[in-house]
Amino acid sequence: MRRRLTGVAAIAAGLLFALAGCGSDSASSGGSTQGGGAGDYRVVVLGGISAKGVLADNASTSVLAAKAGVEFANRNGGVGGRKVTVDVIDDQGDPTTAVTRLREAIAKKKPDLVLNSGPSTVAEATLPILKQNSILSMNIGPTQTSADPKQFPLNFDLSPVPTDYLGGFVPYLQQHGYKKLGILHGSSSYGETFGKGAQDVLSKEGFDVVKNEEYDIAALDMTAQLEAVRAGGPDALVLDAYGAPLGYILDNVQKLGWNVPIVANSSVAATGLISSPPPSGVLGTPAVKNLVMQVFKSTKYDPNAVAVNDAVTLMKGLGSIKATLILAYNYDALPLVMAAAAKAGSTDAKAIATALEQPDMQQAAKTAILARYNYTASSHAPSVGKGEFIFIAPSERRDGQYH
Repeated sequence: MRRRLTGVAAIAAGLLFALAGCGSDSASSGGSTQGGGAGDYRVVVLGGISAKGVLADNASTSVLAAKAGVEFANRNGGVGGRKVTVDVIDDQGDPTTAVTRLREAIAKKKPDLVLNSGPSTVAEATLPILKQNSILSMNIGPTQTSADPKQFPLNFDLSPVPTDYLGGFVPYLQQHGYKKLGILHGSSSYGETFGKGAQDVLSKEGFDVVKNEEYDIAALDMTAQLEAVRAGGPDALVLDAYGAPLGYILDNVQKLGWNVPIVANSSVAATGLISSPPPSGVLGTPAVKNLVMQVFKSTKYDPNAVAVNDAVTLMKGLGSIKATLILAYNYDALPLVMAAAAKAGSTDAKAIATALEQPDMQQAAKTAILARYNYTASSHAPSVGKGEFIFIAPSERRDGQYH
């Protein structure tokens, strides 16, 4: 279950790459500088700078969020009074490259904090090196062991686990009185995880899962699977889809004349055609009239969400936000570390790790993408509550948020 490729987090493999400009750079409240002094708090961000197309958009948002978090830190006294610098290292989204370049960075000057931009295979490859060097890390590509303090005591996952996302479905489904549910999910590793997890979580919550169907993500038609789910007579369809398959599914639903509520996961929210009008998308068409999709509260624009809006302003000041804020976990890493350093009275990695496990520190951290990260001494997963998620209809997306 923890092998969700997200950030969206964990969402799909492509969402967990990162992009920045060529080479490596450092940023502070005074602008961009090269390298950092002995007293600086050095942050390294691993990212697939060489990503292309939609991967580049998703990746640039991840890196941009880290830079905005550094800007926030430096405007508010740094980490334990130390100015923060950030270096972006191109790992090409490849575990072997990530290992090589991380080792080079450590040999040059050991960082205080390492962030990554996924995928989870990069985390798997680099976490042992970070552990060996006693470096604090925060991770948007969770693995099966990344949140286990016994395995990696100085690592903290930023992306929620699949059960957190699925738990977020429960209040919405209950509120709308849906009792019988059909599940349709893709054949990707995440799709399979979602399908099994949805079956387990929703059944335990008292819903009747009448059918759970998997479709081939390489297929161009999902009519047979949709007909199989429809035959069970569900009150609503719980859907996992990302990219082109989503378009085929919505088209197939229309052709079948099936007027069923569709309650979709965050993979759907991360698919560009949802927020784009024809001819490139389906926004405003009958295809999405029955569709709602799961997002973080921070991904839906709210004029009263001060922390989120401040984070967006900082990100916009540094570059264009090309993907949804579900890719912006790295922003929250800096407020978390700042609060932990204040709690510990130290910027030592082990002291910060201990402080991150404390509820009062978590309450004090001025995070934005997620309101609270509930780390404990036994789990370094964020363990977010159901209230972090909302379900919204497709709408225009601007500056990483749906409006």
